[in-house]
Formats: sequence, C-alpha cells, structure tokens
Amino acid sequence: MVFEGNNKIRRKIYLAIDGLTDDEFNKVPSTGGWSPKQILEHLTLMETYIALKVSKELKNPTSRKAAKRYLILPDSPMVKGGMPKETLPSDTYKTISELKVELHNSRIYLLDVYDASCKDTLKQKSFEHPNLGLIPLYQWFPFVGQYEKCHLKRLKKTIEELLINDDTPQQSRVVR
Repeated sequence: MVFEGNNKIRRKIYLAIDGLTDDEFNKVPSTGGWSPKQILEHLTLMETYIALKVSKELKNPTSRKAAKRYLILPDSPMVKGGMPKETLPSDTYKTISELKVELHNSRIYLLDVYDASCKDTLKQKSFEHPNLGLIPLYQWFPFVGQYEKCHLKRLKKTIEELLINDDTPQQSRVVR
C-alpha cells in the first residue's frame, strides 16, 4: 500500500505528543525554533500543499514527465531552502485536538487526490521541488511520509527541550 509508511510515521507523531498539555504543545523552546504545534501545523500545511500541487498538475496538459528520483531528505528538517510560504505555521494557539483534526483532514485530502487519479498519469507528470528538482507525481505521496519522518526527529527533540526546561513539577514522561 502506498500510504503504509505514511500512516506508520503519523502514528509515531501522535505518540510523540501524547501526554503534552495544550500549553506545552504551543510553547516555543527557549533555544528557538518551532513549537510542537507549529511543527504539526507545518506538516498539515505541507501535506495540503502537496495534494493541491498534484491535483493541479494532473489537470495540466503541459506538465512534464520526470524520471523516478532517489529521494533522500536531510536529517535536519530545519534546513531552509525554498519552503513554500503557504506551509509556514502561524503563532496562533491551537489545541492538540484541533491539530489532530487538521492532520486527519489533510491526510484525507491527499488520499482523495490519490484515489481520484489515474495511476498512469501520475507517472507521466511531475512538479518541481525547490531543492530536489522535478519529481514524478506518484513519488509525492510517499514523500509526505519521508518528510514527516524528518520532522518527527525535530518534534521529539523539541518536546525533550520543553520538558527539560519546564520549571513546573510534572510526572516523569518519556519522549517516544
């Protein structure tokens, strides 16, 4: 199944935030970077962005064919380089429940785009990644999971930093 790896990573993301309060979820680490909320919001926005781009290219008669790419994403998801502005997270406070709904909706949208597409057409068309070049449309679906896997590492590190630097007494928690 195309989405098996994506679903596995998504479950790990949910496990990583399990036990956080909404305030911890929205807190930016003292060392800088994004809050756990912002990381998840970015993933939601990125998944939606990719689904929109794939959908648009499926309808584009001049979309170019691209060779299959071997995609290796950097270990550090904070490597900036051509991140679409539509995927930048907000500073708006959101609950974990709200973000889980948004993540669910972005996944449903991506699945809908995949299910409605002709699989041969996905191999014949592409769109450009700002750092990796043209990627065939069919590769964008597993790319979402790879991208989330990179951000899962950052998410765990962020949560660890927040819990270590939190002055309030808490029950002992393990970052999964």
